[in-house]
Amino acid sequence: MGKRKQQAKVLRIFRKVHRTTGALLFIFFFVISVSGLLLGWKKNSNGYIIPKTQKGTTSDLAQWLPVDSLHTIACTTLHQEVSPDLSLEIDRIDMRKDKGSVKFVFVEEFMEVQLDGATGEVLSIGKRRSDFLENVHDGSILDDYLGTGSFIKLTYTSIMGISLLIFTITGFWLWYGPKQMKKDSRKKLHSPA
Repeated sequence: MGKRKQQAKVLRIFRKVHRTTGALLFIFFFVISVSGLLLGWKKNSNGYIIPKTQKGTTSDLAQWLPVDSLHTIACTTLHQEVSPDLSLEIDRIDMRKDKGSVKFVFVEEFMEVQLDGATGEVLSIGKRRSDFLENVHDGSILDDYLGTGSFIKLTYTSIMGISLLIFTITGFWLWYGPKQMKKDSRKKLHSPA
């Protein structure tokens, strides 16, 4: 088989792999692209996707209240201001020393209570839509819903990562292959017989 026929055969295979992968994983690529786009804009969403970090009175940790006192204030605030039915299970505590504030992020409903680290004053109560988007983006929302640990997330991210690699390689070759074939044809035309 000649070199040109071999190149054309490889191009056909790559085109088929590229098209098939795209068709099979279209919904997943759509979800990843939309959630990724929104996550990229989260800090520029005027507090809609993620509440803005508020500024407390001091960044001197020696003047801050103990964490257990801040935790009690955050839990009381969540039940009084949002709903007494919400779980008080904490996902994480985000201390922003430079801002003088601390964020208590609750598991249920992706709620966040921001407090002044020194006074315990409530600075903000908000919903962290970004946390939900992150769970959608990486597939862990299905693990949470089905109680499968991290099996779905690992499978999903592996498939999508490998697919993106396949798209990159086949897409590059679909662009580069025809250029190489034209270059080889020109060489053949201009070379002495």
